[in-house]
Amino acid sequence: MKAKLLRAGAWAIGAIISAIMLFLFAAWIGSSIPRNQSWTEPAEGIEIMVGDNGIHTEIVMPLVSDVKDWRTTFPSSDLQDGARPYTHVAVSWGEREVFLNTPTWADLSLSTAVGAAVGGDGLLHVAHYVRPAPGSSNRPLRLTRTQYAKLVAAIERQAPRPGEGKPLRGYARYDVFYDAPGTYHLGNTCNQWTSDMMAKAGVKTGLWTPFPGGVMKWIANPSWR
Repeated sequence: MKAKLLRAGAWAIGAIISAIMLFLFAAWIGSSIPRNQSWTEPAEGIEIMVGDNGIHTEIVMPLVSDVKDWRTTFPSSDLQDGARPYTHVAVSWGEREVFLNTPTWADLSLSTAVGAAVGGDGLLHVAHYVRPAPGSSNRPLRLTRTQYAKLVAAIERQAPRPGEGKPLRGYARYDVFYDAPGTYHLGNTCNQWTSDMMAKAGVKTGLWTPFPGGVMKWIANPSWR
């Protein structure tokens, strides 16, 4: 009986490890398949950045440009500190319970993680920055005005209409959350949202990017330029 239990336990552990390895391999393959393969970065245009904290990615855009004034969609009055001279807005998408209940990754519980993996409601995270510096984890990227307009339109479809979105308190005085459409799960993660938004703008990016590395590997590190 004991031997059978040990064999069953070993089989279960092996199955879990195999599933994880298969998922990681599939993610590597999926992130290596390009969308918009012919795209090249223009010499001139509107500069955005793609930020990465090691787990989660965000799209950083100028707060005001001749294409879009994000103050009408994400007003500074929604922030705890709306008086700072913000220059950029960063938008990302994720699972509601993870966003609201994990101010740090150390706060992430197993039940919350499992709930997000199998399916959870979407939420937008919007942070306002003052002159964010480019770097390996905040990579700049130029888009044409037309491409940027497509990116704006894609994000606007996820955002609350002006005056209708009820903000939820963020982690700091310069960020906030908004309800957003979509269901988060292992096949549709925060990083997949980032690459989907970029793809809709016509930018070259991976097909399936559940991890941040799958997003960032398509964007040149500024230290390499």
